[in-house]
Amino acid sequence: MDGTTGTTGDKDTGWRGSAKGWLNAARRAFVENGLDAVKIQPLAAQLNLSRTSFYWFFKDRAALLDALLAQWEAQNTGAFTAACEGYAETIAEGVLNLIAVFLDEGRFDPQFDFAVRGWAHQSDAVMARVNAADEARMDAIRAMFRRFGYSAADADVRARAVYLVQIGYIALQTRESVATRLERAPGYVEIYTGTRPTENEVARFRAKVGAG
Repeated sequence: MDGTTGTTGDKDTGWRGSAKGWLNAARRAFVENGLDAVKIQPLAAQLNLSRTSFYWFFKDRAALLDALLAQWEAQNTGAFTAACEGYAETIAEGVLNLIAVFLDEGRFDPQFDFAVRGWAHQSDAVMARVNAADEARMDAIRAMFRRFGYSAADADVRARAVYLVQIGYIALQTRESVATRLERAPGYVEIYTGTRPTENEVARFRAKVGAG
């Protein structure tokens, strides 16, 4: 039930709102204004609902925060796993699939990731979940390299290079235009994999991110 205590899930329940509505409001407040902004009464006011309606869906604020973390894990880490396990004829295409994730905020939300990492500095429990998510993401990248014949040691180093560079964009709040990211993508792939993507692979990548 994703941290909720009711059984309504995402179904709208009229004057009580919905678990999804409360969670989405919490996410917006968290990403825009930080953890302290995720409080029941202000969220109720934003949703034009009573404070007591919150408790139809969540036991308390801690349950809401846990659901927020679960949503982050499912969306952002899930996007990594899906990209790494997706169809690719070559490792270059596989890495392009992964880079595409970072260009699609509908799949991977960088600001959500940044906010959760900030939260982790205030909570050992959240830091543990962030560390676990980072390892799961790198495991997925390692497995992708291994699938294309790289040794375990080589796959590990290359996975770290891929992941830590991309997370560095988030941690440093780097601002680049999409055009610049697209222009640099083939060079990144060559550094990460040792092979240059073909023109057809680059064309498919550009089409996938809506820049064809």
